[in-house]
Amino acid sequence: MDPKRLERLLERVRAGEASVEQALAELGNLPYKDLGYARVDHHRALRQGVPEVVWAEGKSPEQVVGVAEELVKGGHDVLVTRLSAEAAQVVTGRLPSLKYNAVSRTAKLEQRPKPPSDGFVAVVTAGTSDIPVAEEALETLSMCGIAADPLYDVGVAGIHRLLGEVERLRRARAVIVVAGMEGALASVIGGLVAAPVVAVPTSVGYGVALGGVTTLFAMLTSCASGLTVVNIDNGFGAAMAVVRILSCQRASSPVAE
Repeated sequence: MDPKRLERLLERVRAGEASVEQALAELGNLPYKDLGYARVDHHRALRQGVPEVVWAEGKSPEQVVGVAEELVKGGHDVLVTRLSAEAAQVVTGRLPSLKYNAVSRTAKLEQRPKPPSDGFVAVVTAGTSDIPVAEEALETLSMCGIAADPLYDVGVAGIHRLLGEVERLRRARAVIVVAGMEGALASVIGGLVAAPVVAVPTSVGYGVALGGVTTLFAMLTSCASGLTVVNIDNGFGAAMAVVRILSCQRASSPVAE
């Protein structure tokens, strides 16, 4: 953030030359921090409600540390995704306040207190092998201050395991369904609940599962109306879709007098 630019903006508001709304709009476009290898967006939280998230794959541990340190300086919470265990040793060695989750391959640091969550999001997997993707969704929801209730290994191969949990699912504000193989669980849950359902195809499956492509196609052609589908193994993307949906719901809810 450029202090001089901010000072000029505040002076314009004080002089009545700019409204509060205009100032907020301008703050949403203030500069990022250029680190040479990355341009850290300090105002994403202002525009979208959630700070920039660090994708670790393809970055050196030193680059991950540099971006994370810059976010910390800006007072933001930090979430790093797709962080290998080897890279995590370097990153957390430099930033010990980052907490690493080996299952989800994420690291997080929460600096800002969050208000109590209104309800919960159900995160459901078809099988145990889908849990790492579900855990990525859980970590993302947690960073956004949204309570989540995991429900694992309830796939259609033993559908009675799911049917005993229907009332629990119907209490959720949204449901994230993580499944590989033929991905049928998303359609089943999509037909059972009224809340938004976001499906995540995973790369779990033999041969013609094609690393999740078959699951993706199956979910995209689901007969469950209104089912949202994200990319293969993208637990983060599913959680962010839910965050946006719930944010819109909060914004449109009437305020009690």
